[in-house]
Amino acid sequence: MNVMASLDTQAGTRLTLPETGDHDQLAAHLQAAFERQRAAFMADMAPDLAVRLGRLARLKAMINSHESQIVAAINEDFGGRARQQTQLADLLMVLQAIRLASKRLKGWMKTRKVKTQFNYRPGSNRVMRQPLGVIGIVSPWNYPLNLALGPAVGALAAGNRVMIKPSEYTPKFSALLQDMVAKTFAPEEMLVVPGDAATGKAFVELPFDHLVFTGSTAVGRMVATAAARNLTPVTLELGGKSPAVIDASADMAAAARSIAHGKLLNGGQTCISPDYVLVPKAREAEFVAAFRAAAGRQYPHFMDNADYTAIISDAHLARLDALVADAAAKGGTIVRLSDETRKAEARRFAPVMIQNPSGQMRVMQEEIFGPILPVLTYETLAEAISLINSKDRPLSLYWFGTDKANRDGLLRQTVTGGVTINDCLMHFAQENAPFGGVGASGNGAYHGEWGFLTFTKQTHVYYQSPHSLAPLLHPPYGKVFALLWAWMRRTA
Repeated sequence: MNVMASLDTQAGTRLTLPETGDHDQLAAHLQAAFERQRAAFMADMAPDLAVRLGRLARLKAMINSHESQIVAAINEDFGGRARQQTQLADLLMVLQAIRLASKRLKGWMKTRKVKTQFNYRPGSNRVMRQPLGVIGIVSPWNYPLNLALGPAVGALAAGNRVMIKPSEYTPKFSALLQDMVAKTFAPEEMLVVPGDAATGKAFVELPFDHLVFTGSTAVGRMVATAAARNLTPVTLELGGKSPAVIDASADMAAAARSIAHGKLLNGGQTCISPDYVLVPKAREAEFVAAFRAAAGRQYPHFMDNADYTAIISDAHLARLDALVADAAAKGGTIVRLSDETRKAEARRFAPVMIQNPSGQMRVMQEEIFGPILPVLTYETLAEAISLINSKDRPLSLYWFGTDKANRDGLLRQTVTGGVTINDCLMHFAQENAPFGGVGASGNGAYHGEWGFLTFTKQTHVYYQSPHSLAPLLHPPYGKVFALLWAWMRRTA
């Protein structure tokens, strides 16, 4: 049986996989595609600045020339998603990453001098920055362009070859991405692998030089296990329960406005969305009223509002209904922000707040990934910190207030992937700072130079001097060695 992937070496070609879904056949086809990228990398293991800038320029041109198709495909996959949200959260983010990488790449690529300890001079140290090889990227459905091509920017800038497995939940966009990339890059440079979960399983079993996965913690564990069999290093961008802490000193209207935007953007389907709110007990009613007002200003209605993103699938819509029903059954106070009748074909879920949530409720055990907001109260900052630290370390944390002592106390006593103060989501948009989780919310980081370094081998090279004293330390040992050893002990 011919197991070679249907793939040639010119731009404009697409990878064709067997339709049987047989794991061994899928694995063989993907392995063949991977080997072609690996062979191309081995033929050019140190692409120069011009080559890398050229790839980034082509990526930028590809996005710019397909903006309307990208917006339309994502809108169709969601069953309703505002053009402006795709422009801001998908297109702009990747274009900013390309711009920064293109501007800074020459400096990022430079070999660094490293200080040499006195007793190893006149030798010297350098650190080379070398591409790793072939990078695998598994991207999710919620921000399908951003989370596929954002990591790819760093991988291409670092001089690598890239294979991308996009989500099967966004079939229109995934097909478009495959077509765009095939027309822009040779398959040995960058390749999109379509397919379902079976394809994804075979994909993460490939012996990549680095693998990036963005998705749920549960699937992330399986990806890490598969990658470990090849000793493939992984960057996991997961999620979890990211808290928003409102301090007693906060401007409640401003805090509620930011939390409403962060929670309801993309219909709540954002891994760094505030998953629950901690508010001083004395200000709970004030927050509930302020959040309702802020949500109403941003979305005057929900069911027929083109600005309000639909839920990605019927299964996810049913999951959100089940979360609310579970909270109600276990004593939660359900605060619905709309009494509009849902249109099933639209898959829009009107926001819900849950007061008096308990640890037994699913909304306090699972990442919600939708427009449901549990509201918890606290008496002291120590109580809020204790609750946050009782859970897995979150991907994001948000704090609102003006009391710097409370702010700094919270930052010192919690560990999270990233923090935004007096707003939501904004830390993710910073290309000059690393983005990544910790513990159950992920590991590793990318964005800007951190992404470049994630996909780079920093190789240390020690240059020995012809005037080195090192031969005096070779056997046979005697008085010279003893003198040198005494000197090294004093200078160590």
